Amino acid sequence: MFDEIQFDRMKRLPKYVFTEVNELKMAERRVGVDVIDFSMGNPDGDTPEHIRQKLIESAQKTKTHGYSVSKGIPKLLLAISDWYKRRYGCDLDPETECVATMGSKEGYAHLTYAVINPGDVAIVPDPTYPIHEYSFILAGGNVAKFGIEFDEDYKLNEDKFFEDLDRVFKESSPKPKFVLVNFPHNPTTATVTQDFYVRLVAMAKEKRFYVISDIAYGDITFDGYVTPSIMSVPGAKDVAVESFTLSKSYNMAGWRVGFFVGNKKLIGALQKIKSWLDYGMFTPIQVAATIALNGDQQCVKDITEKYNHRQEVLLDAFDRAGWHIKKNQASMFVWAKIPDYCLHLGSLEFSKRLLKDAGVAVAPGIGFGVYGDEYVRIALIENDNRIRQAARNIKEFLKQFQDENKII
Repeated sequence: MFDEIQFDRMKRLPKYVFTEVNELKMAERRVGVDVIDFSMGNPDGDTPEHIRQKLIESAQKTKTHGYSVSKGIPKLLLAISDWYKRRYGCDLDPETECVATMGSKEGYAHLTYAVINPGDVAIVPDPTYPIHEYSFILAGGNVAKFGIEFDEDYKLNEDKFFEDLDRVFKESSPKPKFVLVNFPHNPTTATVTQDFYVRLVAMAKEKRFYVISDIAYGDITFDGYVTPSIMSVPGAKDVAVESFTLSKSYNMAGWRVGFFVGNKKLIGALQKIKSWLDYGMFTPIQVAATIALNGDQQCVKDITEKYNHRQEVLLDAFDRAGWHIKKNQASMFVWAKIPDYCLHLGSLEFSKRLLKDAGVAVAPGIGFGVYGDEYVRIALIENDNRIRQAARNIKEFLKQFQDENKII
């Protein structure tokens, strides 16, 4: 009789894109394939020494081994508010406008669970990092979408964005309560100007919706680009919250440390639901995160330079292989359009063939939304030699594919 029990909410979830890619990778590795893995944004570098040492020091104090504080220990909350003050000139109350989360994914899942009523509508531009969309769906809400557009340098077409956003508001019923934005964008790497957030705050106040902004890749920028924050816009705290994670900037992906800041009502809702659902991160991790935010930021610059270098190596090597990609201004990814003669495959089949025939794993764009199906996402997590080997494999793969399709 248990077969008759249905889990309706799970029916709305597709297989998670990284789960599917990982299954394909494992199948290849089981038969001896040396997979060059660009599929997931999992940093390959060490967490900086001073952060690790602080974790060890704190963990050796047995008084830190009990239950922690679900919203974040006071010193971490203060470090978060100070970080925003230094970077963006934004004043935040550590107690009421900041909350520490177990990475950003946990924060999105709990925030939407706390604030979404069944049937509420959120607007999430497509493509998007999956939790941005499915956190609303898991909470019982609905998602309206539109495709983002950017130029060849991966700069968002901001005028088109606001035209589409206004159109979706007019077409949606009920009226959307939330708009989620994520810049530098995952997966496309698209960037925005400060004026983008000025316009977005004004529109939020006019149309009465909340903005949820994600700047997870805000530190990882190249060639002089500086990531803006919605929090630096006057009045933003009336209508917006913003998230950040230490995963990429400090090579702390497995530590699961992130935070949300901004509007007291939304932050309060997240703090409240977390008090019911968790006891916070292990205290030594929170202590070490405090050191990361307050300490010398040279480590962030070094990590950023590594990604910048790897992108340049990859673009040069892939160009020689016949796959031409433009450089972006931010993030640890390359958003690569599939070669024209492979577009008919779609991103999932292209990715499967690339893995099977060339031993190179990438993330198919369709996993991030229907508007991503002409692209694949390449994470800059392999070293120079592995990147160049991947390019050699890809060159042979593309040549075989061209011959197969009688393209010269």
